[in-house]
Amino acid sequence: MPDRSFHPPFPAEPSARTGFAVNRLNRISERRDDAAFIDGLKQAPASRSLVLSGDIPVLKRVDEGYDALFTLAEATALGAPRETAFLGVEGGLALFAALIETETPETAQARSDIVMIDLRSIAMQDLVPVEIQGALGQAKSLMHWHARHRFCSNCGAPNRVAAAGWRRACDACGAQHFPRTDPVVIMLVVNDRDCLLARHVGSVRAGYPDGMYSCLAGFIESGETLEDAVRREVFEETAIRIGRVDYLASQPWPFPASLMIGCVAQAASREVTIDAKELQDAHWFTREEAGLMLSNAHPEGLACPPKLAIANLLIAAWVGGEVL
Repeated sequence: MPDRSFHPPFPAEPSARTGFAVNRLNRISERRDDAAFIDGLKQAPASRSLVLSGDIPVLKRVDEGYDALFTLAEATALGAPRETAFLGVEGGLALFAALIETETPETAQARSDIVMIDLRSIAMQDLVPVEIQGALGQAKSLMHWHARHRFCSNCGAPNRVAAAGWRRACDACGAQHFPRTDPVVIMLVVNDRDCLLARHVGSVRAGYPDGMYSCLAGFIESGETLEDAVRREVFEETAIRIGRVDYLASQPWPFPASLMIGCVAQAASREVTIDAKELQDAHWFTREEAGLMLSNAHPEGLACPPKLAIANLLIAAWVGGEVL
């Protein structure tokens, strides 16, 4: 069997330039039901665990900054794990995730070397390596699913963790439940030398500063293609009709568990009529304006989302001529 313990990054892929997209773990999904194999990994001295208290990662303070990797004994000492899961391996390191009770570890144990920092801040400030950010995103999404699916959706009975954390099994009715990822289309709408950007209702609540404009986005509905979802969402929010739709990149977005599917959509009309329930504002920006927004040099203080977000990649690719 070829060595699959390390997935090299592919920097030429646009997706690799988005936040949480670099994840070098080999998930070894074919061994998740091998209890003896998983137990052996847990006993290995080199194995490590990521720890989340609720939805918030727990980090160790170290001389050079922060470390997200705990030995399994250290993870258990932080609090009794409600759920654990095997994430994967890289080289000789097996990595697990542990979800502990939502009390604050540093308060509960009066430890100055432990801190809780939300995942968005960790990524924005590069507090841990990008490979660990990707693994934290994987862990956060998976633990979020476990925390909200402890009962069978088929019969209502309590269910149990199976497949090393990648399935929940109901012994009462035999149903099997698997972690879900919600697909979301996010699209840069373009027309000749202009792109359509919007400010969404709830932008302030989401932490977006005044003057920040982003791409349109929306969840894919049952029975839709990516292209149809793009066309529907754009028309619903702005009354703009879309012709051709091209895929550019994707991004795992662990807030809580989405896959952002980035597209470029060619507008067949230009008159904007916003849905006030969804958008505060939307209008066309020239390529030059969008470039100034990317570099935070717009004379009116307008800006785009940071590089962490796939919206930044979509806008930058269009400004730079990578897409038409």
